[in-house]
Amino acid sequence: MANSVEGFKRGLDVFLEQNNIGYEDWLRHRADNEVNKSTVYIIENSKRVKKESEKIKVGDIVEVMDNETFPCDLILLSSSCGDGTCTVTTASLDGESNFKTYYAVRETSILCNDEAVDSLTATIECEQPQADLYKFVGRMNIYTNQEVKARSLGPENLLLKGATLKNTKRIYGVAVYTGMETKMALNYQGKSQKRSAVEKSINAFLIVYLFILVSKASICTTLKYVWQSNPANDEPWYNEKTRKEKESFKILKIFTDFLSFMVLFNFIIPVSMYVTVEMQKFLGSFFIAWDKEMYDEEMKEGALVNTSDLNEELGQVEYVFTDKTGTLTENSMEFIECCIDGYKYSDAVDGHSTDGPAGVYGKASPDREDLFLRALCLCHTVQMKDECQADGPEVSPDNQCSYISSSPDEIALVNGAKKFGFTYMGTENDLMRVKNQKNEMEVYELLHVLNFDPVRRRMSVLVRTNTGKIFLFCKGADSSVFHRVARDEVERIKVHVEQNALEGYRTLCVAYKELSQEEYNKMNKQLDEAKMALQEEKRSWPGCLTT
Repeated sequence: MANSVEGFKRGLDVFLEQNNIGYEDWLRHRADNEVNKSTVYIIENSKRVKKESEKIKVGDIVEVMDNETFPCDLILLSSSCGDGTCTVTTASLDGESNFKTYYAVRETSILCNDEAVDSLTATIECEQPQADLYKFVGRMNIYTNQEVKARSLGPENLLLKGATLKNTKRIYGVAVYTGMETKMALNYQGKSQKRSAVEKSINAFLIVYLFILVSKASICTTLKYVWQSNPANDEPWYNEKTRKEKESFKILKIFTDFLSFMVLFNFIIPVSMYVTVEMQKFLGSFFIAWDKEMYDEEMKEGALVNTSDLNEELGQVEYVFTDKTGTLTENSMEFIECCIDGYKYSDAVDGHSTDGPAGVYGKASPDREDLFLRALCLCHTVQMKDECQADGPEVSPDNQCSYISSSPDEIALVNGAKKFGFTYMGTENDLMRVKNQKNEMEVYELLHVLNFDPVRRRMSVLVRTNTGKIFLFCKGADSSVFHRVARDEVERIKVHVEQNALEGYRTLCVAYKELSQEEYNKMNKQLDEAKMALQEEKRSWPGCLTT
């Protein structure tokens, strides 16, 4: 009877634990099913065809509308914006809530309707799927009038599954990675299960108890055969062994006796306690979902519990550490001061004394001031949107438009230049417009943009003025800029950079170089060759760009 009760308890414990695991697996399955069965629109035969997202194949042209999530990894072909750009938030991928700007290839950016997109004839060559969210190398070959145009593709052209389209009415993209080959899926694979400190300690105790159980069974088995080594004890007169028992295999008999003692002493392992803890976690997850203080009024959603593994850890958090500057500053940046040729400028227009040559007061020459402010207005990836509402960093320069950028630093710099009379007025068809202090509109042709990355630690642009002059503007960390400019120029600025860093400000260095047409032609050729290389190691920027 006792064995039956014990067996029932064990069975009930296992049943409850399996139900807990099964329920959480069902919730994950339901969430996956909602994503896989979501409706998307594919362009086929110049018509919009409704499909389930799980049926998207590589090469399908997908239409995505504003505030929709990308169903797979897409190469941007065109957007409702005339310049072929779109803005995206990737909070579900990397936790960044600010905007990122993505670009279409120039030849496909004009394909803004179903018929035009469906008429495109092109092939895409790209690398094998990899989990790195910020790396992508590819090439698009566009066939027009028996002519093949090859265009390079990079991370700025790849729209990742899980990201959300923002402030763009519609985009068209071609699927390159689907299903388990998307970068989001590759980042999910191979992740170990998280375990709380309580569960780890319970597992350690269970191992100790198991060791005690095995030891006790072994000792009892040994003592039994020591006792039975006396024939009088082994075979008493009232319980004589049969012939079959005497001829039985002794090692097998020892093993069965050992298992018998294991069953007798199995109560040492507290399986019920383990299951009780699991049930407490499972029921506690419902209280988290019911917590009114965790309800978001804007999203109309409460807390979502994907797993109950770490519930008891939540109440033990005492300190939160972060290396994300944007987390601490709420992505809010202001232009405080700058230094031009050793002369310091703050919110006031007048120059201030420098920390360089003693007793030097005044301002830099007007030409140098204007060149610095033009660099701030040109060396960035800021966009202007009319009457838009953005989740990421945005600042309204007037009543009709807003600045939007993937970095709050860039918005702060553009608004800093605006304080001193140079206003960035947007980019259209690779023409950047800047209104100067005299309210005159200056137009610059944008030749190349080299985006910021952790390796270069700087961003550069190549622009051509109306007079035909070509400038390379560069901004970045002092460690990546100082050793690329003349030493006498560095010494005048370095003192201010170090002083601002000690005061807790974020510092940025701006440099420029005027290029001859021959220098630009050489640089342009090297850039095109680097962009067309499919191997990442061959795609590094040429040495000429380090000047």
